[in-house]
Amino acid sequence: MNKNTLDISIIIVNWNTKDLLIECLNSLEEQKGTFQKEVIVVDNGSSDGSQAAVRASFPKVQVIENKANLGFAKANNIGIKASKGRYLCLINSDVKVLDGCLDQLVRYMDQETSIGIVGPKILWPDMALQDSCRKFPSLWNNICDLLHLNRLFPKSDIFSSEHMMFFDHMTIRNVEGLVGCFLMIRKDALEKIGLFDEQFFIYFEETDLCKRFRDKNWKIVFFPDAQAIHYGRKSSSKDASRFSFEQLKSKIQYWKKQHRRLTVIIILFILLMQHSLRLVVDGIHYITSPSKRLEIIRQLSTNYFTIKYILTGKYGNREQSVE
Repeated sequence: MNKNTLDISIIIVNWNTKDLLIECLNSLEEQKGTFQKEVIVVDNGSSDGSQAAVRASFPKVQVIENKANLGFAKANNIGIKASKGRYLCLINSDVKVLDGCLDQLVRYMDQETSIGIVGPKILWPDMALQDSCRKFPSLWNNICDLLHLNRLFPKSDIFSSEHMMFFDHMTIRNVEGLVGCFLMIRKDALEKIGLFDEQFFIYFEETDLCKRFRDKNWKIVFFPDAQAIHYGRKSSSKDASRFSFEQLKSKIQYWKKQHRRLTVIIILFILLMQHSLRLVVDGIHYITSPSKRLEIIRQLSTNYFTIKYILTGKYGNREQSVE
């Protein structure tokens, strides 16, 4: 990696989200901060003119063009290797950074040197809260999700799923993990921990990274004074079936990497039960809700192929061993 000469290296991975990317870059340009920053856009083979649009409107932004979609983890690693900042700010292309966000995060990281990763409060476009704090996946919180205990006891820490819905996201808090749409990472720490695991194409790469940081006693902190808007799933919605498969594959991959074989077998059984129940419920909805059948068919298809993947290692025409 290059010698750190700047305060912040902002890395944005883009795949066919030109308009949102331009909005994201505009929000970064409007940041009135005292810290020096660079912006690096890593484009994963977009076909919507994203690269030319960035170069035309933001000549100071460094654009790295990949010939194909290399995935979120690998593209971020490419940007990280080209970066010069002492802090890495990984931002999704569908994020709008609100005033003062970057400066507040840098000041907080400068004060609290035990923090490896910090994340701001994430909001929906209507300014409603978007939960961004996570527990690491465990058998217990997946069982709570399967049995809907997290919905029966929404304010309970004990019965929550991986999503910390019991937390109001109003105070600074040490957490196990943060969503990957906006992360500020201490580069010195990352150089010791290691880059993103490129075996994750998309999804769970940030969970794996947070786990490795925590295992080395670096703190992961939610910092609500800094805020950003996240539009959510704008890239994945362009190929929903493929990204549904990638999410499932990455989830199983994470469990295989971080847990013992017996635990992996148990989580596969939980996932099998979960999607089998959804298949039954969706089947009932198909009969009772004829006006919604098109959407229900998509859900039935997703759950069917998920079950097939767990049992056979095949998802549609794709094959991937779960052993």
